[in-house]
Amino acid sequence: MRWALVKVALAVTVMVVVAFAVPLGLVIKEMARDRAFTNAERQAAAIGTSLSITTDRAQLDRAVASTQAGAAGRLAVHIPASADAAPMEIGTGRATEEDLATVQRVPRASTTEVPGGYALLQPTAISTGQIAIVEVYVPEGEVTNGLATAWLILAGVGIALIVGSVAVADRLGVRMVQPAQRLAHAAHELGEGKLGARVPEDGPIELKSAAVAFNSMADQVVQLLANERELAADLSHRLRTPLTVLRLNAASLGDGPAADQTRAAVEQLEREVDTIIRTAREAKPQTQATGPGAGCDASEVVRERMDFWSALAEDEGRKVRLAGVDRPVRIPVARPELVAALDALLGNVFRHTPEGTAFSVDVHNGDDAVIILVSDAGPGIADPEAALARGNSGARDGSTGLGLDIVRRVAESTGGDVRIGRSVLGGTEVRVWIGLDGRRGPAEGRGRGRGHRVRRRRRTHH
Repeated sequence: MRWALVKVALAVTVMVVVAFAVPLGLVIKEMARDRAFTNAERQAAAIGTSLSITTDRAQLDRAVASTQAGAAGRLAVHIPASADAAPMEIGTGRATEEDLATVQRVPRASTTEVPGGYALLQPTAISTGQIAIVEVYVPEGEVTNGLATAWLILAGVGIALIVGSVAVADRLGVRMVQPAQRLAHAAHELGEGKLGARVPEDGPIELKSAAVAFNSMADQVVQLLANERELAADLSHRLRTPLTVLRLNAASLGDGPAADQTRAAVEQLEREVDTIIRTAREAKPQTQATGPGAGCDASEVVRERMDFWSALAEDEGRKVRLAGVDRPVRIPVARPELVAALDALLGNVFRHTPEGTAFSVDVHNGDDAVIILVSDAGPGIADPEAALARGNSGARDGSTGLGLDIVRRVAESTGGDVRIGRSVLGGTEVRVWIGLDGRRGPAEGRGRGRGHRVRRRRRTHH
């Protein structure tokens, strides 16, 4: 597609340049010719004024020498014979007798070719009533003076237009081809079983729509596979109850080879069921969305989880505020992971703050990161650093802190981090920094995160 666009642009531009350059070159040539002969006519007119006054040779010699063409030896005056005077030739003539006779017979200015150029023959009436002819020689070089330079400039402009159009077409082709290539590559990866393959949602509108549709399809495939695994785990889990009964019955069979075989078979079956459950729920490596454009819409997930928790908040008389979720915010985090992280944060609010305590969730979308702030008006956390340590949350009820560890792992998987501070509501603020490019380390994320948090507080207080 890229080279096809370049070829089309090249063909169209060449046709346009030729269509304009050829006529324009001919016009320039004609203008140079007109300029040369107009100058010759002006030289002839200067001598014509003197001929209308006198035919004296000495005066005419001085008049011819005073002109530019006469001084250069390119002007001649032909005066025919009269009753009292012989024919007179002043200067060096180049036109033939036949051409001179034709102009005298039909007194009209004409141009004739002579060796090395052209001769302008200008008839002029003199005092004797006869027709004198002023001949001005125009060299070939004067007719084409400046023509080569003008044509070179015209050719340079045409070549520049062709090169520019090809370059623009090439850039447009790259802009169209690269998204298509990424889409094809992601489709091949998805077909090979790499369920984390995603496509950046950029490029032309049509390809961007295709990328959005592809990512949505891939997310749906991942969700369907997850549902199948959950269904397998649930079905296997349901087998545990009849297995328990079977094991108890097998234990009451007493001794003997048949009873021992039955109990061994039941134990083997129970182990297989446990393996199925564990494998179905824990094997997720290929379903994680890790490619560009992968993940989920953070705004949609936040709205969904807030709808879930708002019912409990209403029962406990808590005021809830939600901001920053009015437009899609795509992040490189799988939907189940973000759901688990949000549930952990919101669950901590309900567990560790009294009933009636207000809380809020804010989503800030930046160029290189997305920040999710969960704030409450509770008593706060005395030791935020200890709260972030797994197995030592420092919470008031002695919880393990595994919820914050889940949040931390989700943030750090994108190059971000988690920080705990004082919220504008007076209680705890948990800030989750989620990197969008996945290349920035946690240290950089922390530095940038502090700046975002300070600016947010200033805006709020203002």
